[in-house]
Amino acid sequence: MKRLIVFDLDGTLARSKSPVDPGMSTLLTALLGVTRAAIISGGAWPQFEAQLLRGLPRDERLSRLSLLPTCGTKFFVYRGDWTELYSEDLGPGDRDTIVHALARALKESGFAPTRVWGQAIEDRGSQITLSVLGQQAPLDAKIGWDPDFTRRKKIKAILDTLLPGFSVRLGGMTSIDVTRSGIDKGYGIGKLRDLLGIALEEMVFVGDALFVGGNDRPAMDAGVASIEVRDPEDTRRIIETLVACLEPS
Repeated sequence: MKRLIVFDLDGTLARSKSPVDPGMSTLLTALLGVTRAAIISGGAWPQFEAQLLRGLPRDERLSRLSLLPTCGTKFFVYRGDWTELYSEDLGPGDRDTIVHALARALKESGFAPTRVWGQAIEDRGSQITLSVLGQQAPLDAKIGWDPDFTRRKKIKAILDTLLPGFSVRLGGMTSIDVTRSGIDKGYGIGKLRDLLGIALEEMVFVGDALFVGGNDRPAMDAGVASIEVRDPEDTRRIIETLVACLEPS
């Protein structure tokens, strides 16, 4: 019996940096009516608010939803309002080191773009994220930039040599996330187990980046049964099946 369904956000519940559509919000609400759910994403808390929470009803069902921004480096639960349980923040020195390494790796890779929309390197406190085309890049530009991950894998290989004490993962369509070593979605899965009292065998993870080096992979490596999806349409079908088959708990 599965007691917790864990989702990625971008590419899984919503298109990159886009709001969860009304149909998906309705399905998530229905899912919370029968079981617990959690969402672990590389996005920061404001992204969760903009993409996800505005479309969900603000009622007691939210108490069955756990939110883990920045790849599980933060953990929020609903207790009449959203409450942060922990935040694995990077120190100032580490943050400077990561920012300089990201800029250097992008330059050395030869893949620095000619146009950037908004901020390219974002300090999220517990995670530093490189969005190669910028945080506000249009979806059509992101879709065509690195569809087979070749460019970001080269950037990651450079970062692995520059940042040996950190976790470097590919996320979204054009992003690379850096956290403290061992602090990733697998760490978030462990926190869900410990704080909710739900065994790994009772969880399912759904994400679009379960490949080696992807920022969803640590969830699968933690021992959770995982389902890889191509896009939110795949996820929609999975949630529909879960809502139809799960007994309310």
